Amino acid sequence: MSRAPGNLALGLRHRQRLIEIGSIALGAVLLIWTLLPIYNLLLIALDPEEGEIEFTGNLWTSEPTLDGFIDVITQKARYLEDFWQQFGNSVFIGLFTMVLTVLVGSLASFAVSRLRLARGSLLTNAALLTYAIPAAFLIVPYYRIMHEYGLYDNLWAVVLAQVTFATPFAILILQLYGRLIPLELDDSARVDGASPLQVYMRIYLPLMVPALAVVAIYALLLAWNDYLYQAVLLSPRNMTVSMVQGQLFLDVDAEWNAMMAAAILYVLPPLAVLFVLRRYVAASLAMVSSGP
Repeated sequence: MSRAPGNLALGLRHRQRLIEIGSIALGAVLLIWTLLPIYNLLLIALDPEEGEIEFTGNLWTSEPTLDGFIDVITQKARYLEDFWQQFGNSVFIGLFTMVLTVLVGSLASFAVSRLRLARGSLLTNAALLTYAIPAAFLIVPYYRIMHEYGLYDNLWAVVLAQVTFATPFAILILQLYGRLIPLELDDSARVDGASPLQVYMRIYLPLMVPALAVVAIYALLLAWNDYLYQAVLLSPRNMTVSMVQGQLFLDVDAEWNAMMAAAILYVLPPLAVLFVLRRYVAASLAMVSSGP
């Protein structure tokens, strides 16, 4: 009788150890799988032979060089003669998409969850229902709408499209996080004579900063990774970095090292934003996991 509990405990320890080993192995495989494209990107960018090392199977270039980065910065590479203007267009789209998504999403979630609208859930559900239609299916009607409003070949057309796609998710995230904030805070402020705008500015927004950081990062990445809407709604005159990268597949003799160097520079702004907001993102995850 005394051996049974001991054997059971030993079996549980063995099972737990196997689960830990399996989790570590799976995590290592996923990490390698994730970092492999980034390593290949850096390998091509440092190659002096315009990225030929990618096709030779070498694990590292024998003579790494920063010529690709220099060609990008000085705008000497083919397709990258206007790199900084293209980079500025991408920053404009990403920045305003992030700001407008946070603004619209926070106002909508405040109205639905804090002002106790009678049919507030209908607004949220209707917004989420738009995700049932793939964004690629909407490009043709959106293209016609932008033409009607005279916004074709305008960076604001892409901004408005990305805000449209990011806002439903933003409202959902902010609503879920807002449930962790007691409504009594709003009621106390109203008793003291605060208007809805004052409640929004002085109570809701300060307490929602962690969730707003998550929404901001999501909106920025959504716009930053977009290619389809930029390629359809913008002409070469207002080209972005992602559109330039797409031209790689149209050129059989592209300067791969310079293009990959441009891609590395292109990913730096989102990384910088994530680094700045990492504390708020961690706070958001901690608060959600702990519950109300």
